[in-house]
Amino acid sequence: VDLSTKAERERLSPAAIKAFLNIMAKWRVRDEDARALLGGISNGQFYEMKKNPERTLDVDALTRISYLIGIFKALNILHSEKLADAWVQRANTNRIFGGQAPLAYMIKGGLPAMQTVRRLTDARRGGM
Repeated sequence: VDLSTKAERERLSPAAIKAFLNIMAKWRVRDEDARALLGGISNGQFYEMKKNPERTLDVDALTRISYLIGIFKALNILHSEKLADAWVQRANTNRIFGGQAPLAYMIKGGLPAMQTVRRLTDARRGGM
């Protein structure tokens, strides 16, 4: 998928937005934190996106959502639904997180942190 083309972003964005909002609801992420996960978008942009998901996201937002979808999928393969949905909010002793919750780590670290969490969950899913 070539996210640099507007046609691809237009095609993928509505489904990505819906998936993102569903994941945020399942994970019980506050709107403020959800906005931070999307790169710090404004309140207005976020609520407009919630009201009307038929919009086109930029490459950064689509990439962030892609990582979150991958994390969500891996967690649901690894754990029961209840634990998978709670995992991002729980303090984690893995040295990557330094005792903080994966959600806090991803908010603080942005895209590189999301990539790290995605690699970690994918590795665990793969038995590593």
